[in-house]
Amino acid sequence: MLWTITILLVVLWALGMVSGATLGWWVHLLLVLAVISLIFAVMRRGSAAV
Repeated sequence: MLWTITILLVVLWALGMVSGATLGWWVHLLLVLAVISLIFAVMRRGSAAV
C-alpha cells in the first residue's frame, strides 16, 4: 500500500513539474511526502523480514 502511495505521489509531483502550473511549494510538498512514504515502506519491509 505504501509503495502505491509513493508511486502516486511521485507521478503527481512529476506532472506538476512538467505542467508548469504555478502551484509553488505544493509540488515540492508532494515529493517530500513521497520520500517519507518510501522511507516508511522500506522500514516496514525491513522489519517484516526479521
